[in-house]
Amino acid sequence: MGLENPVHLLFIAAVALLVLGPRRLPELARALGKGVREFRDAMSDGEEGNATPASSNGVPPTAAASTATPAPAQLPPPAAPGPEKMAPPADD
Repeated sequence: MGLENPVHLLFIAAVALLVLGPRRLPELARALGKGVREFRDAMSDGEEGNATPASSNGVPPTAAASTATPAPAQLPPPAAPGPEKMAPPADD
């Protein structure tokens, strides 16, 4: 009942071929394979304990961290509402 059935896989491949065409299907397959490979590499790096952050834009992680927004702890606390912002007292 799952995708393990070869008939299901052939049906999905035929629909993908009709929708994407014979020129774009290999490009899509390559991009999908590359994404899966990068995901597996990242997962194996995390399991090994080599959790050095990789930057996708070519900027070293230390330089990228300096341009990041400040942490919420570094922001000033929000101002308390003044008397003009408070609701009027309820009459009992």
